[in-house]
Amino acid sequence: MEEESVAQVSAEKPRNILPTTKNQEPKTQGRNLAPLITQSTAEEIDNEFEVNETEASEKVEAALFIAGRYLTLQDLIMLTDINPIMLKSILYNLEKKYSTGTLRLIRRDESYKLDIAQKYHYLINKLATGNAEFTKAEQETLAIIAYKQPIKQSVVIKIRGNKSYDHIKKFRTLGLVIAKRNGHTLDLSLSEEFYEYFNVTKKEAAEQ
Repeated sequence: MEEESVAQVSAEKPRNILPTTKNQEPKTQGRNLAPLITQSTAEEIDNEFEVNETEASEKVEAALFIAGRYLTLQDLIMLTDINPIMLKSILYNLEKKYSTGTLRLIRRDESYKLDIAQKYHYLINKLATGNAEFTKAEQETLAIIAYKQPIKQSVVIKIRGNKSYDHIKKFRTLGLVIAKRNGHTLDLSLSEEFYEYFNVTKKEAAEQ
């Protein structure tokens, strides 16, 4: 009986002497060494994402404006190099942004176009007909100023490119556009001569 008891104790001993803490140490250490994201790091990530999304949205907006025609999702991906998921999110937000006001984002199936609100189409006709001294590019630059006045010259340049510097200089020389200094840029707005030149009164514009 005594030998049998010793044998039982010996058989059980290997199981009893194994410390359970050793098996748990790797997991505990793993948890202690796991990287933690601090609040400041999380805010930096969020800010970086917002900046990237804002820049991407501006690229899409500029592409739609400059194109002046319907662009498919594939067209926009090729022009902006923005991934489809972010692009769809940007277009959704732009649709809400341009649901009212002067500019409208028009959707036709899976194509998009940034256009002037219907009630301002009479101005397009005024600018596009009977004024051969202005090129199409100059007309488009002048249209931006007309629709968004007062507008910063830097914004016009960003949308239309450096060529619009010459356009703006021409408009100022003709007295069609007034420029007022605003920091490092200029605020552009239409002059009285603009309304006279294109036979459009301020009252007429307000009633349209």
